[in-house]
Amino acid sequence: MEENKKEFERLSEEKDNNQYIFEYNSTEKCDNEINMIYNEFIMEHNKDLTKNIFFDNIENNSLHKSIHVFKSLFFKNNFPLRTTKHISDPYKGSACKRINMFLRWMVRKDSNGVDFGIWNKISPSYLSCPLDVHSGRVARKLGMLKRTQNDHKAVIELDNKLRIFDSNDPVKYDFCLTRFGIRRELSMDDLSQGL
Repeated sequence: MEENKKEFERLSEEKDNNQYIFEYNSTEKCDNEINMIYNEFIMEHNKDLTKNIFFDNIENNSLHKSIHVFKSLFFKNNFPLRTTKHISDPYKGSACKRINMFLRWMVRKDSNGVDFGIWNKISPSYLSCPLDVHSGRVARKLGMLKRTQNDHKAVIELDNKLRIFDSNDPVKYDFCLTRFGIRRELSMDDLSQGL
């Protein structure tokens, strides 16, 4: 377990963080609707309140309730149902990859410029790993994740394992989990040989 922790820390310091280039592919109509909803939300609340929604709803050492409350407030007015899919809800079983990635960027601070760390009111210890097919596959290969679905229950399971490595900043291991799953020249068999 200690060797895995050292390897995770080495990989998490790797400077080539290209996986975090944010790509958003949608129709112009959908983009305009989301922008309209966001602008109305900001006008009704204000930018500081957005960060406070997340801070004020921390529960059980996680931001899961905060994400649920944020989505509820964000879509409290009557907007087209199709727009609600753009913000996931952990209380509906979602892994909430995008919002967890957003929270990672806003809360964590790193020297590589990937994580901005501008919301210093929230501790990185509350963050959840942005679980996806890549990080899930690697976590399963390492025995850190037993659940086969990449859903909210799997996020909780992975969070618990990552907090064993570093309870103050468990999400710092996200990059190496995801990176190993994405890069074709890295073999999953090579990964398991070190275990």
